[in-house]
Amino acid sequence: MTKLTVEETNLLSIYKTGSRQGLIVAMNAALPFMDGEMRDFAARTLAKVERMGEAEFAELPIYAADEA
Repeated sequence: MTKLTVEETNLLSIYKTGSRQGLIVAMNAALPFMDGEMRDFAARTLAKVERMGEAEFAELPIYAADEA
């Protein structure tokens, strides 16, 4: 099982769309708009998600960020 940090989990919560593939598409679309360190962090996190299978992704404790 892939280990995620709290920071990685928080980042994934921003882009959670309901599916692993949707999250991957959303994060890839956002990468060009991130600055250096954030882009590197997001790319590393995205690589972890891309290596996961659907079942492993479904078990992650990731909740969509509230829109307020």
